[in-house]
Amino acid sequence: MGLKPGQKAPKSGQYGVVGPRGGKINHEVTVSKGEPMPPTKKPGQTYVLNDPTNNKSGKN
Repeated sequence: MGLKPGQKAPKSGQYGVVGPRGGKINHEVTVSKGEPMPPTKKPGQTYVLNDPTNNKSGKN
């Protein structure tokens, strides 16, 4: 299950957009741990972590 817009990011990294039926959208955003996920372009889209940040602030 993905993260909805406005939910806080559990880890820092690159998050990809996923459509309402699970298809990946060609769009990524960079979000820091604890920051809210930005709005999506269309309703029903969510975010999944594609590439976690490899530093101390992005761990755990």
